[in-house]
Amino acid sequence: MEPRQQELYSSVLTPEAVDWGLLDKESLKEADEDMVSEVDLNNTYTEEEREEMENELTKLEEEITTLKQVLASKEKRHLELKQKLGITALSELRHNFNKSWNDMQTSTVYKKTSETLSTAGQRTSAAFSNLGTAISRKFGDMSMFGLQALYPRRYVCLFCTAFNEHACHEELA
Repeated sequence: MEPRQQELYSSVLTPEAVDWGLLDKESLKEADEDMVSEVDLNNTYTEEEREEMENELTKLEEEITTLKQVLASKEKRHLELKQKLGITALSELRHNFNKSWNDMQTSTVYKKTSETLSTAGQRTSAAFSNLGTAISRKFGDMSMFGLQALYPRRYVCLFCTAFNEHACHEELA
């Protein structure tokens, strides 16, 4: 046994296991290795069965080769026809994309999602419209006299001119 192997074995194996006779101190001999390699696990078939299986395997390999040749021929013809028809990879990609897009739009999931988002958009629009109306109404309820009490007259007039309020000057006068 090589020193490195012996070092590995000695670091893993305990002396007790060797003393009890559970493990041999020596590695397999060449004769033992030859005996192990001669064991044939496929020995359960007769010679006739083995020949039959080998013949079938040969036939299958020939069929596979033939099918590969036929497929290669058909792929070549396929490309020739596409070239003659002017079908390019880009046009094929575009066609596939359009088909997928149409399929998606006609699906029930897309339709339900679209309807839900449309309803949500309408409700959100209505909510913002109501909010804007409420804010406008609150500003309309504020009187210029209430602003005059909070701010001097010149600031109120600036406010009026900024919003084109001519009635302000009349009320203040």
